[in-house]
Amino acid sequence: MCRYGYSVYKPHYACFKCRKTFKRRISDDCSCSGTGGHAHAKLARCPDCGELMADMGMDFEAPGKGKIKAWEHLRLLYSVGMAYHSCGCSGPGYVPNTKEGMISHLNGLITIYNGELQQLRQESNKEREEAKGYWMGKIKLLEQRISLL
Repeated sequence: MCRYGYSVYKPHYACFKCRKTFKRRISDDCSCSGTGGHAHAKLARCPDCGELMADMGMDFEAPGKGKIKAWEHLRLLYSVGMAYHSCGCSGPGYVPNTKEGMISHLNGLITIYNGELQQLRQESNKEREEAKGYWMGKIKLLEQRISLL
């Protein structure tokens, strides 16, 4: 069973401007009236500066406030859709610790996805077209993320 199955964990939110993190209450923590059971559905704002905060997931560990390069890298990761979300069984997976590592990782995924496209010759026409659209969409998303870097 996942570690999240044993107790309630709060999601971590980060403010890249203030370089601070906060955990946010979830509906299991309170009997908030008027929330419809979704206490965390509202956008999270930093209590210090008022900016929107990034939902970094429950597996996130923040660097020290003085580690500016690490915070900038986290902001870059978040801007391309990488965070520390998982089901709790095996963690969030590989998260690159440099910009070059991130580009290499994303290019590696594109190579894997292109390999999947090459394997589609064995499927029927309808299944092949659906799968081709799926893999092409994933490749396009990764290429967009790389262009943001």
